[in-house]
Amino acid sequence: MDATELQKENDRLKEALAQALAHLKESQSQHEATAQQFSAALEEKDRRLAALEHQIKLFLRHRYGSRQERIDPDQLLLFSIEELEEIARQMKQSPGDEELIDDAPKKKGRKRSPGRVGKLPAHLEREIIRYELSEAQRQCPCCGELREEIGVESSEQLELIPARLKALQHDRVKYACRHCAEHVALAEKPPQPIEKGLPAPGLCAHTVLSKFGDHQPHYRQEDIHSRLGMTIRRSTLCGWQAALADLSLALVMRMKRLILDSNVIHTDDTSIKMLAPGRGRTQTCKFWPYLGDWLHPYVVYDFTLTRERDGPQKFLSGYAGYLQADAYSGYDCIYAGDQVQEVACWIHARRYWHQAQDNDPRRANYALGFIARLSQIETQLSEAYPRQNLQGLRDFEAVANGRKQYALPILEEFRAWLDHEKDAGLVLPKSPIRAAFTYTLNQWDALVRYVEQGYLSFDNNIAERMVKIAAIGRRNYLFVGSPGGGHGAAVMYSLVSSAKANGVEPFAWLRDVFTRLPYHRDGEAFQQANHDLPVESDELDYLLPDNWLAAHPEHVWTIDALRREERKNRPERV
Repeated sequence: MDATELQKENDRLKEALAQALAHLKESQSQHEATAQQFSAALEEKDRRLAALEHQIKLFLRHRYGSRQERIDPDQLLLFSIEELEEIARQMKQSPGDEELIDDAPKKKGRKRSPGRVGKLPAHLEREIIRYELSEAQRQCPCCGELREEIGVESSEQLELIPARLKALQHDRVKYACRHCAEHVALAEKPPQPIEKGLPAPGLCAHTVLSKFGDHQPHYRQEDIHSRLGMTIRRSTLCGWQAALADLSLALVMRMKRLILDSNVIHTDDTSIKMLAPGRGRTQTCKFWPYLGDWLHPYVVYDFTLTRERDGPQKFLSGYAGYLQADAYSGYDCIYAGDQVQEVACWIHARRYWHQAQDNDPRRANYALGFIARLSQIETQLSEAYPRQNLQGLRDFEAVANGRKQYALPILEEFRAWLDHEKDAGLVLPKSPIRAAFTYTLNQWDALVRYVEQGYLSFDNNIAERMVKIAAIGRRNYLFVGSPGGGHGAAVMYSLVSSAKANGVEPFAWLRDVFTRLPYHRDGEAFQQANHDLPVESDELDYLLPDNWLAAHPEHVWTIDALRREERKNRPERV
């Protein structure tokens, strides 16, 4: 074989080797791609498994565990002791007569038993039951003479006399001229809450308060009335409440108009089922409570068939001020202009970090430490400048200055830490810790806006409490029967919640409201019956709960004051 043939054979072998090498590389690339696909699929399954495990833990905690998002006080040690001591020292040295931190020793007294209520009030009806010894027992064992009374040892018990129904008979006297037997006159009967209806104002107030304040469905009220000797069917009770809702609508609309004049409005929403005949299932609707500020301390509920943005947008039409709510996207259209400023809730933000503790305990606890420090500052400010009512008339300028001096540096430090962790790229996508970072950063401007004004709140708990009222009722009566029933329920919740928000004993106020509102059906009759009332900007203003309480201070809701005092004296939760 000559040199030419050898060269050709070498070229052929090289080409074959090159092809084999290319084939091997292609096979290796395919294997690597397949391995990467399997690896990515395995990682995705691991992420899904972790997410499902996280959801199961949240479900079990929601179903069986504690709802309180408590933070271990030791988590504050993530920050240096010097930092915390410096904050405390600065707050004690703040200008003003009142100190934000009170280091005075607490008075230690004997703890009263929870079951003791002290001496029974003097206004209670009293029945004296006297126990005497018989003549034989009074004989002195020494000399046999009768012993004489030298005093009485008294003790008290509290007895219950069940409520009772009574019939009111309205006799309208007729008058006629005896000389001409003409011109018969008949005394007028005052207008009633339900014209030609059975219930008087007291029974109307009891029916409304039982369902929307005490959460007693109509079938339970039916049982209660039967024990009092009168059977009132639930269908009748439904009809009464529908008529009373129509009667009260004007007063609720007046409260709504005043709420829209507020500097800040709090709102939230909760679900309620509504019967939908023909669909085979119920329809999910919404209650939306709206709370005014300290100048307009009223609560008005709105009822909508869906959770679409049309509900809040319609209710808040024309409003200008701050709106504190959750991060529901339906509010975005309201924030779109310059009229309404968004204020977010730190409790909602904290919930994301609390749920991420199992996923990334180090960073979750570090963030919770920041939020705990901010919460402690709010607690100190609340003690130094306490609220006087639901929304809280307080020294707003001092509160704003305290927040800017103590909370703002912590917020700036928190934001710097969030940006650093995000830029480091160590936050896994689709993880609970990523959700916490995303929510907090997306809502940051709204979260820190509470520092701007002293009347803004650190959280939206006040609206959450109003939502809870409807949620407790929902667990008892389960659903509303129709859109009209939902709107009527919203009117009744507005009345009861506004009374409680202003510390008014709700039964006394509702009874007077249902006594006086019927006069507004006839303007002339109203003027004749209420000629001594002062001239107001609106004829219904004297029935607003805060104005009514000012005229009837004896109807302060004492149990509400006691509960507020209990909340104020509870151990601090961080």
